[in-house]
Amino acid sequence: MAATTNANTYKLNHTMIRVKDLEKSLKFYTEVFGMKLIDQWVFEENQFSLSFLAFDGASALHHGVERSKREGILELTHNFGTEKEEGPIYVNGNNDPHRGFGHICFSVDNIESACAYLESKDVAFKKKLSDGKMKSIAFALDPDNYWIELISQDEKQAKAHTESFRFNHTMVRVKDPQTSLAFYEKLGMKLIDKSDHPNGEFTLYFLAYPSNQTRHNREGILELTHNWGTEKQEGAVYHNGNDGDTKGYGHICISVDNIQAACAEFENKGLSFKKKLTDGRMKDIAFLLDPDNYWVEVIEQK
Repeated sequence: MAATTNANTYKLNHTMIRVKDLEKSLKFYTEVFGMKLIDQWVFEENQFSLSFLAFDGASALHHGVERSKREGILELTHNFGTEKEEGPIYVNGNNDPHRGFGHICFSVDNIESACAYLESKDVAFKKKLSDGKMKSIAFALDPDNYWIELISQDEKQAKAHTESFRFNHTMVRVKDPQTSLAFYEKLGMKLIDKSDHPNGEFTLYFLAYPSNQTRHNREGILELTHNWGTEKQEGAVYHNGNDGDTKGYGHICISVDNIQAACAEFENKGLSFKKKLTDGRMKDIAFLLDPDNYWVEVIEQK
């Protein structure tokens, strides 16, 4: 009997970004934001390491869950020696000609208290609560200048507690929203929310796998940002973070119940692969390419 797969069991497992100085980035995400290093792989032969971070306190949404079966993981990729190089190494995806990836987002239980706490820790901000028209969101900056959006959870506590923070979503810009939505729906994701902004001429689409959590209270969301009119432009509009000499953002990763069956289904649906299971040495992971050439890693749940 052929193996089967059930998309209702899939998870938006992690988001990968490259970091210049691993020690500095680990300290930032663990000591400042309260994330926990839940796994780490070191590849001495290939001179790089992968560090997996998540909110894992007693009240965390996925506390104690096995790494491949959870959502809301941040993967930091460190290529040995970059910490010794002068100046910035990676791009954050928000400036031309490398616009594409936008930010990660943490939801917090008291945004005013959280922002005050981060300022006390000397965290730099791209946008404070008091800046601009939108007074309900802020953007912090990590050591590599990646943007971290901060939003409020549904229920406000008297004071922010990092153990209640959640890795809510990852945002990427897309050229044609209908094409991108069709792709991610073929991966089993559902559109859970949409937000039009006529004044700014853009729309936000939020996709996720099935959950009983409300949008601001959950983890594992993909936000697609569409700037109106890009679908009419010729050729590629956005940079995927991996092509060329200038890199930064790497990929999102979905975990599936049966990787052989899932990849066979993705192939039957006509999806493009960057790496099939049979390619290269690593036979237990695959990489898909979305319509904007962003990479989507596929792993199997343990």
